[in-house]
Amino acid sequence: MALQDRVREALAIQPRIRTDDWAARLAANVPSCARVAIIGGAAALAGFLAAFFIVVTFFLLLFRFIDPPMSTLMLGRALTGSNIEQHWVDLDDISPNLVRAVISSEDGQFCSHYGIDLREMEAALRQAGRDGFDDVRGASTITMQVAKNLFLWPSKDLVRKGLELGIAVVMEQVWPKRRILEVYLNIAEWGPGIFGAEAAARHHFGKSAAHLTAQEAALLAASLPNPHRRIAGRPGPHTRRIAQIVHARARTAGARVSCVLPPR
Repeated sequence: MALQDRVREALAIQPRIRTDDWAARLAANVPSCARVAIIGGAAALAGFLAAFFIVVTFFLLLFRFIDPPMSTLMLGRALTGSNIEQHWVDLDDISPNLVRAVISSEDGQFCSHYGIDLREMEAALRQAGRDGFDDVRGASTITMQVAKNLFLWPSKDLVRKGLELGIAVVMEQVWPKRRILEVYLNIAEWGPGIFGAEAAARHHFGKSAAHLTAQEAALLAASLPNPHRRIAGRPGPHTRRIAQIVHARARTAGARVSCVLPPR
């Protein structure tokens, strides 16, 4: 048999590969490819979260004994060219009036929860399901606010909130309640560029945080949710009404502050 005839015979018996066979094979492999991508993405996310919380835990251990130099909010303000005023003071150098007012206003269950107020969280989730996440009520504990201010960004989104919850739980295991409150009172914003109780007391009332009266403390606590609009040193009628409510609650704080203040 001639060589040409053998070649023709060999080619004749080779199965022809149809394009629709390739399409079928590709379609059959798509689910497995998707599974691989999902598993790979989940593994990468788990690795990132593990590394993130290892770093956060390291800094929490460090900041238990060393005062943090600034919060992420302070850093953001500084990067935009804003002036930053802060004077770090120990909790013992802050008036008990402010301690009672802030806990009564911001986190009435501070001494009894473990970083998360489950009742407030449940109420916030119900509202989010009804009104949308953008309009959800605040459910952040003081611990969660410290977590956000020290390590996270200020925008309201589910990713940040999830990280905030995780950091708050770890923080409650690493820091005592007094340290959590001390850091909060030193990094909270009380006006444009005014951070911490000492700077706030000097700016708004011309005195140190140790000498704040109950009324002044109530005004500072009332301004915390919106310190750019509620000016403690020049309060409007709305801020005064809120301060009166805070003052009344602070007078009967009792057990709500027992983890940070001795009984009167």
